[in-house]
Amino acid sequence: MRISPRKTPTQSRARVSYDAILEAAARILVAEGFDRLNTNRMAEVAGVSIGTLYQYFPSKEAILAEIIRRERGQLLEDIAAATRDMADEDVHITLDRLLRAAVGHQLRWPKLARMLEHADAFLPLEEETQAVNAAILQRVAAFLTQAGLQDADLLARDLVAALRGMIDAAGMAGETDQEALMLRTRRLARGYLGLGPSPDERA
Repeated sequence: MRISPRKTPTQSRARVSYDAILEAAARILVAEGFDRLNTNRMAEVAGVSIGTLYQYFPSKEAILAEIIRRERGQLLEDIAAATRDMADEDVHITLDRLLRAAVGHQLRWPKLARMLEHADAFLPLEEETQAVNAAILQRVAAFLTQAGLQDADLLARDLVAALRGMIDAAGMAGETDQEALMLRTRRLARGYLGLGPSPDERA
């Protein structure tokens, strides 16, 4: 099964069509489900010809895989941004930025997130999935090391697994209140890491 694009557009006009195809696939998944997801339907919703779609993608599986890659890439960017100033700010601030990145990723479009998790199970993305997970763990471990915590790699693995379980369960239950979920993830993370209230909360 080929799950890579045939080509990546370089011109802005071609990029618009490419992005429209991915956006159309995401909207079909959310509104109509996997049964209605086919290349003809995607081309129709994207407003492009089927020939244009096949210029870029060999199959609907390749389109699904590219959506997953984009979502993962955005999450990695958000995590990097959350920890960019970790050496110069209080641990509670960086932790909240990380939690907000994780919660926002799941609840920004919760039904799509669930659909993509299902697609990930049948697409041959194991190596890419492992690489993304390793990158997340590495960044979280770097933050915990910066915070002065021992066994940062182990803590990162446990914390990411626990948060993923909580956040995924919230998405599957149809939760949309990011602030309510932030409170619960903050409680879990602080409790596991042994962090007390933030300086602002103690004031």
